[in-house]
Amino acid sequence: MQRKAIVIGATGLVGQHLIKQLSELYDTLIVIARRPPRYINTSMRFYQVNDFDNLAEVFASVGADRTADAFSCLGTTKKQAGSDEAFRKVDHTYNLTFAELCRDKGVENFFLLSSMNADSDSRFLYNRVKAETEQSIMALGFAQLVIFRPSLLLGKHKGRPLESISQKAFQLISPLISESLPLHPISAKRVASAMAMTAHDIYERSKYRPESAPYSTDIIENKQMLAITRVKH
Repeated sequence: MQRKAIVIGATGLVGQHLIKQLSELYDTLIVIARRPPRYINTSMRFYQVNDFDNLAEVFASVGADRTADAFSCLGTTKKQAGSDEAFRKVDHTYNLTFAELCRDKGVENFFLLSSMNADSDSRFLYNRVKAETEQSIMALGFAQLVIFRPSLLLGKHKGRPLESISQKAFQLISPLISESLPLHPISAKRVASAMAMTAHDIYERSKYRPESAPYSTDIIENKQMLAITRVKH
């Protein structure tokens, strides 16, 4: 069976690492983005969407079906988006729309990049929207939904000066901090590795799974990602 992966958020901090790793695991890698990713290979099919409000029109031509796995690394910040409404539109509406389109086409496995701080009762908009997005996608009933909740992401964050300062501070004290601590920062490459490795593990296990396997939602916390990528990163 030819395997396909469909990715949004491929030009972001985690997404750019993820598509490199997925290209080694899937026969076809479908990338939907506003601009081409830096990494391109022969297995990749790029679909440009100038406005994610028109995602359904672009998605109609990508050939999604039950043989495809879907990955979303799409996200932003309020500062980058410009307002609360614009931030919510990217992090919730566009992610949910993508998930709905995938589910309607029979996609069974969905992998979502979220945040350690996702909390529907948080006083912070970012955390509340992350939790709302998780809950909305859970309700769609994917055969397998895996949510990844990293801590502070290490890597070059364009337009995120506070995170850059936090990273520099962490680099000074990192030798003294155990990776077993829940708040330990994690590199974007390791998050991508965790996503790719988890998807591959599900694929291998599916060979022995009955067709009537129940729906499953797994949440991979930061500590787990650090553990499963300790050798690979």
